[in-house]
Amino acid sequence: MSLPKGKYIFGTVKVGERGQIVIPKEARELFNIKPGDTLLVLGDEEQGIAISKADVMKEVALKILNGLGGKKNDDK
Repeated sequence: MSLPKGKYIFGTVKVGERGQIVIPKEARELFNIKPGDTLLVLGDEEQGIAISKADVMKEVALKILNGLGGKKNDDK
């Protein structure tokens, strides 16, 4: 089965007794995840969970907030 460009299936992982998972090596390398990095875990009851590097999501949040700020200034 071929996947669209930029889409990946890294396989499965098991949740340990303490609720931990191991992120597959290929995924860590592709997304430059290093020991000590902070990851953000998001959840949607219908679609599941997503894990992202916190700094990437911070950039997205700042863009959203800057956009909201710009919109508010336009209303003045």
